[in-house]
Amino acid sequence: MSKVMVSLAPDLLARIDAEAQRRAMSRSGLLALAARRELDRRDAGKVAAAIERSEQRFAAGGKFEAVELVRADRDARR
Repeated sequence: MSKVMVSLAPDLLARIDAEAQRRAMSRSGLLALAARRELDRRDAGKVAAAIERSEQRFAAGGKFEAVELVRADRDARR
């Protein structure tokens, strides 16, 4: 394991220490967990682009009434 030195604002460090204590883990453990989660998150730009594509597909589908779709599906199953 490597040791590093980082600088954090005192108020942020206090919050980190309080959360680490609440979770019964070390400060390093909490920071490592937070770093892993951040690095594993999906790219926000890619997520936004996927949402935009979905919105365009829905817009291209035209207007519809959900009740009618549910009824048609129900009736098709009978």
